[in-house]
Amino acid sequence: MQLETVDHLLTTTRSVKRRLDLQRPVEREVIEKCLEIATQAPVGGYIPKYHFVVVTDADKKKRIGDLYRKVYYEIYLPHRKTIELSFPERESRFLDVTNHLVEHFHEVPVHIIPCIEGRVDEPSTFKQASVYGQILPAAWSLMLALRARGVGSCWTTLHLMHEGEVAELLEIPDNITQTALLPVAYFTGSDFKPARRIPARERTHWDMWGSR
Repeated sequence: MQLETVDHLLTTTRSVKRRLDLQRPVEREVIEKCLEIATQAPVGGYIPKYHFVVVTDADKKKRIGDLYRKVYYEIYLPHRKTIELSFPERESRFLDVTNHLVEHFHEVPVHIIPCIEGRVDEPSTFKQASVYGQILPAAWSLMLALRARGVGSCWTTLHLMHEGEVAELLEIPDNITQTALLPVAYFTGSDFKPARRIPARERTHWDMWGSR
């Protein structure tokens, strides 16, 4: 294993919202290979209880895109204007790239919806963490596998405000919980670079909270 290559992959897998090639199809075999890799992600139990719904049908993507835009403009943006931002100087760029994705959501070649068996109706921390912990490692492995093949993705959840309508559209059973939606497309440009982040040491606590 080339540690440098692995580190590069881990530090340059970005949420791709603008640099998406909307005209280039993502081959089915690429998606299937990446999903196969994702199933090797660590799980807490013996048998993983997750599923992936892959959407390529143009009409279905259009309907999902319409629902996504509705939530974005009617709920998300108004709410975002009311919160105090940690990095206000980056807000303009963030909204610029996010708006681009929202407006072209239906044009992205593939939508992948990670799902888990069962419903998460109990609000306890234990229950929530246990259930979503089944899918998060696999979803991240999927994003890494896509990135390694020149395919971008990002974690989105706004469509969940209309989870029932999407479930009806895609014939997802009532006992299945949708957890996110990954818009997937080949990315443009040569590569990505590490993002500006708060240093890990400023977010790490040794043995007790606040101990650096």
